[in-house]
Amino acid sequence: MYRRVEKALPARRGKSIRTVAGIGPVSLKHEDDGTVWMHEHLHTGFSTTYRLEETLYDSNTPHQRLVVGRAEAFGNVVWLDGVTQVTERDEFCYHEMLAHVPILAHGQAKSVLVIGGGDGGMAEEVLKHKTVEKLVMVEIDAGVIDFAREHLSSINKGCFDDQRFELVIADGKDFATTSKDRFDVIIVDSTDPVGPGEVLFTRSFYSDCKRMLNGGGVLVTQNGVPWFQSDELHNTMLNFANLFADAGCYLTVVPTYAGGFMALGWGTDNSRLRLLDEATLQKRFEATDLNCRYYNPAIHKAAFALPGFIGDIVHKATQQAENNS
Repeated sequence: MYRRVEKALPARRGKSIRTVAGIGPVSLKHEDDGTVWMHEHLHTGFSTTYRLEETLYDSNTPHQRLVVGRAEAFGNVVWLDGVTQVTERDEFCYHEMLAHVPILAHGQAKSVLVIGGGDGGMAEEVLKHKTVEKLVMVEIDAGVIDFAREHLSSINKGCFDDQRFELVIADGKDFATTSKDRFDVIIVDSTDPVGPGEVLFTRSFYSDCKRMLNGGGVLVTQNGVPWFQSDELHNTMLNFANLFADAGCYLTVVPTYAGGFMALGWGTDNSRLRLLDEATLQKRFEATDLNCRYYNPAIHKAAFALPGFIGDIVHKATQQAENNS
């Protein structure tokens, strides 16, 4: 269901792999044998390298540059402004954990809001839950949606046509500020805090999200890889500690996002949700008849156990919030 759709600029398909050169933190190396390597320099002093087979898509949307290439190790890879967003082969590690942990913890989620998530992978996981009666997805870039419909069906599996799905083309911050809707679970599937995604990491945005939650609702967010992005996690945990009775994070591992554990923010005023026993989660998991490759009830419980260096980030943010109160 579309409320408003912006038209993407015409795609430039089938161009040489050189079309991605100079986009964001990316560089290319062409070997004498014709092999092409893409180097992503997202973090200072560290890069990730993909061997590319071909470029599948290259387009300027109204908001960002969207490039898709086929990488030997990860299948189709989506880059926005030169930063890896999702790959065919490991997307489940991210989407399953950001969707199923809050929904199964809640237990009776009927209304879910996804902010971001234009590839459709998050919506596809959410709509697996029989309890969900309405899913609203707010995506700033209609060009990403148009692309995902045509080229990422292996990830979204046609979820955009589900009768429970409603698409809003809008800035996530603007939607959160003005919406009168209420949700049981809110999932912020954003890019990193640069460009269009920057406002989705602010105190005012999180406050608006809390206002949109029904009683006992849960807000979850993506907060990067703490090894490289500790400030991002600290800032979110500081904001969450000021807003929620139960604020923290849980973990997943996404091979594409180099640097170890990825942190997913957790905020709710129902402290019991995090304490659910594995047996209860198992019953809910079986009732939903989920077929997951990463998520299971044991992983759900274990994901809240933090290594010391990540726990320190959360603890310092919590202490700072208490000292400032």
